[in-house]
Amino acid sequence: MSDPIAAVATPASPSAIGILRLSGDGVISMVERVFRPLSGSPIGERPDRRLVYGALLDKYGQPIDQVLATVSRAPHSYTGEDTAELQCHGSPAVLAQALEALFAQGARQALPGEFTKRAFLNGRMDLAQAEAVIDLIDAETAEGARNAYGQLSGALSRRVAAVYDALVDVMAHFHAVLDYPDEDIDPFTADGLRAALETQRAVLRALLDTYDRGSALTEGIPCAIVGQPNVGKSSLLNALLGYERAIVTDVAGTTRDTLEERIRLGGVLLRLCDTAGLRETGDAVERLGVERARQSMEGARLILVLLDASQPACEEDFALLRQAMALAPTILVRSKSDLPSAPVPCVTMELPPAVAVSAKTGDGLEQLEAQIAALFPQGSDEVGSLLTNARQAEATKRALERIEAAQTGLTDGCTPDAVLTDVEEALSALGELTGRTVRADITDRIFSRFCVGK
Repeated sequence: MSDPIAAVATPASPSAIGILRLSGDGVISMVERVFRPLSGSPIGERPDRRLVYGALLDKYGQPIDQVLATVSRAPHSYTGEDTAELQCHGSPAVLAQALEALFAQGARQALPGEFTKRAFLNGRMDLAQAEAVIDLIDAETAEGARNAYGQLSGALSRRVAAVYDALVDVMAHFHAVLDYPDEDIDPFTADGLRAALETQRAVLRALLDTYDRGSALTEGIPCAIVGQPNVGKSSLLNALLGYERAIVTDVAGTTRDTLEERIRLGGVLLRLCDTAGLRETGDAVERLGVERARQSMEGARLILVLLDASQPACEEDFALLRQAMALAPTILVRSKSDLPSAPVPCVTMELPPAVAVSAKTGDGLEQLEAQIAALFPQGSDEVGSLLTNARQAEATKRALERIEAAQTGLTDGCTPDAVLTDVEEALSALGELTGRTVRADITDRIFSRFCVGK
């Protein structure tokens, strides 16, 4: 058991319900001293996870709210320790007084993520599942929430464990043959090792390939809106967001910096980046904006190239299209479709998907959303077992590199014990995914992302 902690697990603004959470040694007796059931026996004598109605007391023993209380005893609780919850009315003043009462009983303020960290340290969940908790809290799309739930339920952990266990079996087989030569054990052969390594290499490669989709669910897809000055980039951003986020004027070069906003389009979470108009300029500030616009293009996974449909397209427009298509999936947006259209010149280059849009009337926005959804279709087969952050991807990449190094060593004629050194390093990297082998500073960094009370 650990020292008792307490925290408000709901937002700090007035709400219908406010929840206090406790975990650690002695928290049930603490709750008994600040909670008075309106009927029946004390809360400590009630079954686990049974809601009990009663009065909440401040540190002076005066009632301040009518609440519901429940307890869960170790090890069958979220943290693996004795835990308790008080479900109050969501008055910040009531919650603050309740916390004071619990602190007076010996509890301390919980740190950000400390409840989930204790769950990890007590074996109630592994590190991948713990990270899924914050992904679930932060989920901005239905698919992101489904993936986080699947990961919390152990889908990714099981996928990693299958590779880990297979490599452990390879190591165990080698050492069993080496240590017990007189036993009736199947021989350890180079062909068998080669086949095992190739199987797990393929699994790890497929797992690493899920990172693009997984990170898109949690972080969003970087989407750059680019084009010549005054083609309607800021107007499109405002139309998609539904409010005036960017300043729009008839003066070319109004946008001097990049503006980023998150939005869901076609079921896809996008990080829309409005950029300065791409042109040669002698203005030092505007030139910095143009450079940032080019950097946004280079880091984007989707590029919307805007051409003013009311003006004839020029060679600079097609040069920008070619540049964008070489960097990322691109959609050609013919803006200002509410104005009379200029003739479209004949071009020999292959054009990306195109849609006509009017930011003024909203025409074409649904078609643009459909184009985006087609470029990033939602899947379901792997939901729950996707890599969703850079830490997971980096550990998987290291494991894959060590397996490939083992394969190279085997091809080059290295002895099995030398090859298995790389396999051991791969196991260590895989262990970091679920927390089997992970440094304390890494866990501290992971749980620092959490809010207090979770």
